Amino acid sequence: MEAANPSGDLSAEMEVDAFRRLFPLRFFDRHLVESIRPDGRPLGRARDTTLALGAVASADGSALAKIGSTTMLAAIKLEVMTPATESPDEGSIAIDFHMPPICSPMVRPGRPAEAAPVISKQLSDTILSSGVINLKELCLISGKAAWMAYLYPEERNNMNLKVDKLWNFMITIVDIYCLDADGALFDAALLSAIAAFSHLEIPVVSLDEDGRVVILSQDEGLKTSNEPVNAEKRKLTLSDIPFSLTCILYKNYILADPTAEEESVMETLITVVLDSSYQLVSLYKPGGSVLAYTSALQDCIALTRHRVQELKKILDEAMSEMEVD
Repeated sequence: MEAANPSGDLSAEMEVDAFRRLFPLRFFDRHLVESIRPDGRPLGRARDTTLALGAVASADGSALAKIGSTTMLAAIKLEVMTPATESPDEGSIAIDFHMPPICSPMVRPGRPAEAAPVISKQLSDTILSSGVINLKELCLISGKAAWMAYLYPEERNNMNLKVDKLWNFMITIVDIYCLDADGALFDAALLSAIAAFSHLEIPVVSLDEDGRVVILSQDEGLKTSNEPVNAEKRKLTLSDIPFSLTCILYKNYILADPTAEEESVMETLITVVLDSSYQLVSLYKPGGSVLAYTSALQDCIALTRHRVQELKKILDEAMSEMEVD
């Protein structure tokens, strides 16, 4: 019986790794002709996805989303604002997305990641255009006070929370931080934001003697002499929840849910957003050398429909586990 040769195995592994680095397209082509990817997935399959609600104890709503190694943390903090004159019965949502250096070696300290403001804009456009949140539900007193959702760094959150009770408005703060950037960042960021809104509870508030809105704890809500604006905590009603899938178009292949390596090698991306009723919300293609023909778009939409089914189930299971806990 011939003994195993550890040094030979190591040498072969180093040769494969060297070939992967020196000739990445040829490396991927060798896999794609077999309809398989280097991580073992079929071309149209997304990576394993997990959701954990309530990841930040101090937040009013939070979620940790993982798609493969890509990890996003979203946290919501509620405060009060004076609504705009053109929409006195509506609250507002402002979204920001952060990529600290810890998330990727491509992000350098002191240099903001180029993708961050692009993803912020995508998230804002998607959440507002999908109608997932009825802004009227964020209204407290028409024309005087409404909830607002912000995505800001933690330092600014703490400053606002200290002075909020001195003002007559409140703000909803939502932070989304990328903890690991291994591809399909928008998909994971959107999932974490939606999950955080699903976990969000609107607190009890009351008007003080000066007519200012004050957030009350559960015990304070029972003891206050002033009638609360809302009698108990409540959740937002989410409708037509948007979910997304990013695909790579490469030659005649379509790869769903790409890793960071796949994105860097095959540069033509397309992101499809469908709501929970499978209606198209948006389609985003940031350039690339491959043209998005009608047949390719239809295939991407079909893959997204299947992905929406998976994500709806994952979100429902996470919410059910939270209710049990």
